[in-house]
Amino acid sequence: MKTILHMQDVVHRYRDGDEARTVLSGLSLQVGAGELVAVMGPSGSGKSTFLSIAGALLTPGSGVVTIDGTPLSGLDTRALADLRLSKIGFIFQSANLIPYLKVDEQLRLVSKLSHADAAGAARRSDMLLERLGIRSRRRQYPDRLSGGERQRVAIARAWMNDPPLLLADEPTASLDEERGAEVVRMLAEGARTDGKAAVMVTHDSRVLELCDRVLKLQDGVLAPA
Repeated sequence: MKTILHMQDVVHRYRDGDEARTVLSGLSLQVGAGELVAVMGPSGSGKSTFLSIAGALLTPGSGVVTIDGTPLSGLDTRALADLRLSKIGFIFQSANLIPYLKVDEQLRLVSKLSHADAAGAARRSDMLLERLGIRSRRRQYPDRLSGGERQRVAIARAWMNDPPLLLADEPTASLDEERGAEVVRMLAEGARTDGKAAVMVTHDSRVLELCDRVLKLQDGVLAPA
């Protein structure tokens, strides 16, 4: 199984006045293609910091982070932005859709930012929306969609550039049990079918049985839950 996300001995501290607070203290993780890993932990345990570092949004104080064979150390701001666009799909708890763009426009914007062929982007958008069961909603604005439909759009948008790594931050937080399970099932099936690595930060114990591994972030490190 090819390793997509590799984190080794990652340490990160925040300054609080004259004191430094250690959030991650030697965290290590490997996630392979086709795998969905859930990360749990109490509030303040460092889950947001972990996800920001895994997503190349935050540079750790020390340690190694590699995404799909590319080490993040030494990359400048532009190179990190390009890597996020091409290699990482983000899914947030509130979907974070752009309110003035229709569903298919949300997806095509991702391709436009990566300078992809417009005709190819339109075909991929249609394919993803069909696969997720919302192609009939492609000309709707976000405020006309249900919570579950908005999260499906967020998943489709994350898949649009076919990134090898998917990162989801509490994707079921605003959904009922049925819709939450549906969203996580889509993540799991997408990872396995398309050979992607997926990491989901969650408090939702209802969906853990759908994951390949469940880890707990505590005292700055990850361990089996």
